[in-house]
Amino acid sequence: MVEWIEACQHCRSPRLARVLGHCSDMCSIDLAGTHAHGYVPRDLGIGGGDAVHFLYRLDRGQIQGKFPVPPTAIEEGRDRVGPG
Repeated sequence: MVEWIEACQHCRSPRLARVLGHCSDMCSIDLAGTHAHGYVPRDLGIGGGDAVHFLYRLDRGQIQGKFPVPPTAIEEGRDRVGPG
């Protein structure tokens, strides 16, 4: 579920694009010298499972959310999905 935010969490700008995408098991991620292919990792802050979803601030090109993101399973070598 995506948290509803009506304005930028930092400057309160209303110029936010809500991005939703259904990619099933066709997500491709390159991170920390590793290529992962499969479902959307839940620990990247961009969705999870079958869906990519995030808020994108159009004024500055920033993804809204909780940052910094802790080390991910891909970075720690715990989540290699498919060839890579």
